[in-house]
Amino acid sequence: MICVVRSPYSEQHVPGAEIWLGTKTPGTEVPKRVSAIASALADWPMVEATSHSDEVLCAVHDFALVDHLRTIWSRWGDYGVERVVPYLFPTAGLLGDLPLREPFAPHAAAGRFCYDTMTLIGPGTWEAARGAIDVALTCVDLIGAKTSDAAAIYGLTRPPGHHVTRSAHGGSCYLNNAAVAAEALRRAGHPRVVIVDVDAHHGNGTQDIFYARADVLYASVHVDPGAGWFPHYAGFADEVGVGAGAGANLNLPLAPGTQDMLWLDAIRKIVQRVIDFGATALVLSLGVDAAADDPESPLEITLDGYHRAGELLAVLGVPTVALQEGGYHLPTLGALVRASLQGLTRR
Repeated sequence: MICVVRSPYSEQHVPGAEIWLGTKTPGTEVPKRVSAIASALADWPMVEATSHSDEVLCAVHDFALVDHLRTIWSRWGDYGVERVVPYLFPTAGLLGDLPLREPFAPHAAAGRFCYDTMTLIGPGTWEAARGAIDVALTCVDLIGAKTSDAAAIYGLTRPPGHHVTRSAHGGSCYLNNAAVAAEALRRAGHPRVVIVDVDAHHGNGTQDIFYARADVLYASVHVDPGAGWFPHYAGFADEVGVGAGAGANLNLPLAPGTQDMLWLDAIRKIVQRVIDFGATALVLSLGVDAAADDPESPLEITLDGYHRAGELLAVLGVPTVALQEGGYHLPTLGALVRASLQGLTRR
């Protein structure tokens, strides 16, 4: 039976809202996601995450980003708003050839480290995001130490993480849990690690972190960003890696409304690429927001589709860390996660 790792801090992050197209809208990445998943897995063994140092975290993220997230809430001024929200972004269009400087004002620093207006920071955001990193690292510990007889370990990570690049956060993500797990698996002795991302949206952050590396394959099936879907600027099929990482990146963008058959065909292609790559460990970015009832869903994947996806990945037969990414329809969220994990363990 699969082991579930969770953090006592995961529900402390309360985004409050998203600022989308200049308008305050209700957020979908809410604390109740944790209880919805945990309730569906209540009969499975639960393990509380243990504390870890920042060593692996700072191997995949710039220290400046980590330090910003750790301190910005305490430095945030009284601006008449309830959350940290960026308003100015130091893009190449703003700076040109000028150096990037450290801004004095915290409200200016927010836009240096966050690339959208949707991903707000509140009083418990750091604790939840850092707790999710401990969940990911505890999963790797359990795999590496062989203290569990499960073929896979599941980490109930919240907030999600696959949109966080080396130096910036966004997309309702703050720290990249999957990237940290992959780096930890490499340091634990696995020579070739694969990250398979089945979230409805491309994990631009995970791709960015490993884009020039040959030892970590990133493979993603997601809705086509060219059809107008987040992250818009990344996730295209011609993004295959650079330098030493050339060929170690696989994007399979799909049209909205694709449904199970073609989505599962894409996962079969990923499985073959993983076999050819010779991966010795798998990190599964388990987003279930491609499901038909999900408010963020354009792909219309069924419960059975997620179970079949898990079965396809189980064929790889390598130590697996599954970490939660998206999934926002609370009435079906837990069942979708459970079905995916049951497929992964062939149950």
